[in-house]
Amino acid sequence: MSNHYRLFTDGACKGNPGPGGWAAVVVDPSGNKTILSGNESHTTNNRMELIAAIKGLESLPTQSSVVLTSDSSYLVNTMTVGWKRKINNDLWTSLDHLVLRLNIQWEWVKGHSGHPENEEANDVAQAESNDINAGVTTSKLTHTDEAGKASMVDVGTKEITAREAIAKGSILMEPTTLALIESNELKKGDALGVARIAGIMGAKLTPQLIPLCHPIPIEQIIVELAVTHATSSIEITGTGRTNAKTGIEMEVLVAVSIAALTIYDMAKAVDRTMRINAIRLISKTGGQHGDFYSE
Repeated sequence: MSNHYRLFTDGACKGNPGPGGWAAVVVDPSGNKTILSGNESHTTNNRMELIAAIKGLESLPTQSSVVLTSDSSYLVNTMTVGWKRKINNDLWTSLDHLVLRLNIQWEWVKGHSGHPENEEANDVAQAESNDINAGVTTSKLTHTDEAGKASMVDVGTKEITAREAIAKGSILMEPTTLALIESNELKKGDALGVARIAGIMGAKLTPQLIPLCHPIPIEQIIVELAVTHATSSIEITGTGRTNAKTGIEMEVLVAVSIAALTIYDMAKAVDRTMRINAIRLISKTGGQHGDFYSE
C-alpha cells in the first residue's frame, strides 16, 4: 500500500497520577524505524497513552495510511466503538483533527504478550517515566525568560477552551469559636456569609494580587463553607469556570485563601490561635495540558 505506515504506541505512569512517559515507534513504508518519546512530571497513564498516539500521528505526512497498534483499550475503543469521553477532552480533540488528515486503522494488542514493537514502545515509555521520576526532565518554569527574569507567559496562540478548577482549604479553631460562628454570635456578624462574598471578590481581583496572572473572563465563582465539628474547622471549597486561553486555578486558590483570611479577621478577637490549613488545587479541566486531579 502506498504511504502505508505502522505505528506502535504506549504510555506509562508512576503512581497514576504521577510522573509518566510515552513512546511511539514509527515504521515507514520502507521499513525504516523512528522512535519518538517524552515525559511529564504529573500526569496519568491514560494521558500518556493518548499523547503517544498524538505525537506518532503528528509525525506522519498528511493523507498517509497508518495502522496504529496500542495495548490501550481506552484509546482504541474510544476511537472505534465510541467509549464515552469523560476527561482528557483536549487530547481527544487533537486525535479527532488527526483523523481528518490521515487514514487511520486502529488495532488493539494485549500488553506484555511478546509483541516486539509493543514491547519496545513499552520499554521506552517506562524509561521516560523512570527518568522523570528520578528528576531527569527538560521541563522548565514558564514564568521566566531566557535570562531567568520573571515574565508573563504569552498565551496569544492558545485556543479559547472551557476550563474549570476546584480548590479546597480549611481553617481550624477552638470548638467555642466554631460554635460562635455557627450560631452567628460574633460581634462582627455573619462570618460565613461575609467570607463567602470575600472569596468571590478575591477571585475577581486575582490579576491585581498575583503579578504575572492573566486577567480572564470569569463566568462563575462558587465559594462553599462547611462547618466540621469532628476537626473543629470550617472547610472551604472554591469552584471556578471560564472560557479562556488560560486556566482559572489561581482564581479558585485565591478565593479559598481570602475566605479563610476573612474568617480569621471576623473571629480573631475571640481566638488568635486559628490556623489556615491545606489550601490546595483539587482539580482542573480543559486547556492544552489536559485534566488534573489531586484527590
